[in-house]
Amino acid sequence: MTSSLGLTPDRHPTPDFFLCDILDALPKDDMATMEHPVFSLSTRPDRRILSYAHNGVEITVTPSVKGLATIHDKDILIYCISQLMAALNAGRAVSRRLTLTAHDLLVATNRETSGDGYKRLREAFERLAGTRITTNLETGGQEITTGFGLIESWQIVRATKGGRMASVRIVLSEWLFRAVQSKTVLTLSRDYFRLRKPLERRIYELARKHCGKQRTWRVSVDTLLKKSGSASPRRVFRKMLRDMIAAGHLPDYEMTEEPGDLIRFSVHDSLLEEVPGAPVLSSDCLEKARLLAPGLDVYMLEAEWRRYWMHSGRPRLRSADAAFLGYVAAWLKREAARIAQ
Repeated sequence: MTSSLGLTPDRHPTPDFFLCDILDALPKDDMATMEHPVFSLSTRPDRRILSYAHNGVEITVTPSVKGLATIHDKDILIYCISQLMAALNAGRAVSRRLTLTAHDLLVATNRETSGDGYKRLREAFERLAGTRITTNLETGGQEITTGFGLIESWQIVRATKGGRMASVRIVLSEWLFRAVQSKTVLTLSRDYFRLRKPLERRIYELARKHCGKQRTWRVSVDTLLKKSGSASPRRVFRKMLRDMIAAGHLPDYEMTEEPGDLIRFSVHDSLLEEVPGAPVLSSDCLEKARLLAPGLDVYMLEAEWRRYWMHSGRPRLRSADAAFLGYVAAWLKREAARIAQ
């Protein structure tokens, strides 16, 4: 079970953003920037030019005078992706241009809504717009070497009497918008926004990306260092990983150090581990679910189905696979009916 130690407080326990349909409203992240290091892990202005190459993917990240966009700045993009995915799943048209309520963004990402909170939000917009990416990284099935800002532009369209932004208009990059259109996104734990340290957030992203297709992921410390984008020396990085293992508060995953300088990530599925008789799905069933609901996160569907099973009194199932596929079909039918209204 995830410890609350080391996590920031849940500042907004029941925000409206999370009272919508769970599959639409939970935070979603694009798989490309989960896989590869694009954001700075520094807590101070970082004006380095970052270069990364791995398995044919090349990325160069160039800062503005404000410094590189940080992994905490990425909260804004996660919020934007979540809103766009909610609209897509509801059958509404979407575009790169979003008008957002600043307060809702702060609440949804577990940030303070004080004056400092709005000031930091503005600084994050400036870093996101100023940071330039050059990459051949594919999104939406297209591999094109291109340069772009993480957001194309932003502007305050309405301010409060005290001068704080009330609503803001953002234009996302075409590169990021293609990821949304192709639904190459994954759902994050809401506790992601409670992780204090930049490296914890980055390690969680990598675990979420790689454990999405398997229950366990083993990776060498060297590869994890490279993929994380950390500027720390190897020995310092290993110490930070050991501290994370000891703290044990990474959402959804358990970290273990193994011989051979390996780190193992295991899915923290309390329903499977702690509830006797919890249904287990086959890999064939999950593949059928992907075909049945293309673009949706089948692991989040699975988690929701398990919660439904628990709240239904934990009935004995003749076939867990058939019950889950029936649940997915019923969910899709309800969504189609809602869109048709």
